[in-house]
Amino acid sequence: MKYFIQTLFFALLSFNIYAQSIDGGSESEENNGSMANAEIAIIPEPVTLVKNTGHFVLPTNIVIEAAKNTQLNQTVAFLKERLSIPTGHYVSTISVPSATATIKLLLNEKTDAVIGNEGYQLSVTQKHIIIKANKPAGLFYGVQSLLQLLPKEIESKEEVKGIKWTMPCVEVTDYPRLGWRGLMFDVARHYFTKDEVKQYIDAMVRYKYNILHLHLADDEGWRIEIKGLPKLTEVGAWRADRIGTFGDFIPPKPDEPRSYGGFYTQEDIKELVAYAAERFVNIMPEIDVPGHSLAAIAAYPELSCTPDAVNYKVRSGEKIMDWSRGAPPLGLIDNTLCPANEKVYVFLDTVFTQIAKLFPFEYIHVGGDEVARNFWEKNDQIKELMKREGLKTIPQVQAYFTKRVEQIVTSKGKKFMAWDEVLEGGVSQNAAVMSWRDMKYGVEASNAGHEVVMSPTQYAYIDYMQADAITEPRVYASLRLSKSYEFDPVPANANAKFIKGAQANLWTEQVYNIRQAEYMTWPRGFAIAESVWSPKEKKNWPNFFARTEKHFERLDIAETKYAPSVYDPIFTVKRSADRNLSVTLSTEVEGLDMYYSFDNSFPDHFYPKYSSPLVPPIDAKVLKVITYRGKKPVGRMMNMPIEELEKRAGKR
Repeated sequence: MKYFIQTLFFALLSFNIYAQSIDGGSESEENNGSMANAEIAIIPEPVTLVKNTGHFVLPTNIVIEAAKNTQLNQTVAFLKERLSIPTGHYVSTISVPSATATIKLLLNEKTDAVIGNEGYQLSVTQKHIIIKANKPAGLFYGVQSLLQLLPKEIESKEEVKGIKWTMPCVEVTDYPRLGWRGLMFDVARHYFTKDEVKQYIDAMVRYKYNILHLHLADDEGWRIEIKGLPKLTEVGAWRADRIGTFGDFIPPKPDEPRSYGGFYTQEDIKELVAYAAERFVNIMPEIDVPGHSLAAIAAYPELSCTPDAVNYKVRSGEKIMDWSRGAPPLGLIDNTLCPANEKVYVFLDTVFTQIAKLFPFEYIHVGGDEVARNFWEKNDQIKELMKREGLKTIPQVQAYFTKRVEQIVTSKGKKFMAWDEVLEGGVSQNAAVMSWRDMKYGVEASNAGHEVVMSPTQYAYIDYMQADAITEPRVYASLRLSKSYEFDPVPANANAKFIKGAQANLWTEQVYNIRQAEYMTWPRGFAIAESVWSPKEKKNWPNFFARTEKHFERLDIAETKYAPSVYDPIFTVKRSADRNLSVTLSTEVEGLDMYYSFDNSFPDHFYPKYSSPLVPPIDAKVLKVITYRGKKPVGRMMNMPIEELEKRAGKR
């Protein structure tokens, strides 16, 4: 009998091994060039992921094991909330090792050199879930990946019935490519409440961002309380309300109410800093000087070189710069702090003293971009300064200012960071540079030994249009998702040692509310997140977009807005030999069909399908196009005026 049982056991074992060999047993995404299974769609893509057979089923009573550690408290609370609300399951926590724990969050007793300070190992078997890390941040990021393995309904803010709460069995080893993984949020052009900033933080941490760069002051508003300088918020935080195309607004009338705006008290800032820190996010403040300073000058006109500044008001979106000759712009009014005025440096010392105390992060960003220097050229104070300091050119005047400001910042125990224009006049070796105008400035700065954060317009400016201008808030440039995904923050000709990381920048001239901020950030924020976290060699556009579509579904349930622009057709227009219009349609995404009409009716998949360049019929007024995948519409109805196509094609 014993022999029979042994024989049966080995026979069954052999069959199981054979079955696993047919099924694959385990799969690595590295071997097949895509995610191992369609149900796995982690963003940013992990360094290694092996899918094993089977699934883990969340029990009705979930037990989270985590050692007592103040830095783990928020991660545990976060996971508890994210699991309990949508599932309706009971979630408890324990601090002592238990064989029956559902999810174990374990800090390594011996440091794993491979995963570093922010990496993690995630193991999901049919019996349990274990996340290991060297530091609490790693456990937090491991939790984000864990949640992405669960059904999309885990994103719900209320209980969802009838869902089988399972996840595939996997082994994940993951760690970031770069340490600086940031999003810049411009709260100066439009004010966003404290709770809205928290909402933005909550969204970004799901994709393992760790830096929130807050642009706190500009021509359109001063957003932070500075004690002893009350007019900064009493005057500088408010402007006339305008809606439309920013930059083209009618200047406010003298008696027009200035009721639009707001600011953060110092207590608000402390609360935001603490909220971010609990989610392993550092907040970097930016006070943009010497340009972009109209809000400060409206509050304290003596900071300007121009006597007429006593009449200046916070900008409401009217035109104040002339860009017709390119950069630097011509100021139509003087929105710059005066480098020759010692009161300016006293003012900035007060500001940065308080900023340094409020923000624990090691860097303070001081702007330095787009300085209109034409008012300086005619100013007697500036001429006297140049003579006294031996300055030969106006750019050297800005360099003098920058060096004075750097001394103030470093005196507060902080590191100095500015936009790449500050390189033009020379800065100290310790100055860090944020490269925005082009990758080349970051490359040059890194090779000169400056710390660099890459945020170039051509890949990382998420205020740009994402699709055709007929559907998007009109800005001067476009940035499609596929282009953002091409971003490599560490180009081959850079000194990689000095590239700290990268970030996407959301300027908000045309962003009026938090829903639009979300729309502009996602999904391009996915692309940047993957560029700074995932290994360069794993870049794969079809793979990435397949995962992005899964996350569209998750964002729908999370009630987070995103742009579906990637599905929209791309219009390319030229004139044929007979000078008639020739319209070519294409898509960012493979496998889509486009249907069109010229008769003002709304096309669907029963209409003509695009196959070759179109010639608009005589007297046609509009070309309507919609994209489909199979029999399902996926793109928005595009209404392209023929008149617009004529303009794009140029003269007949």
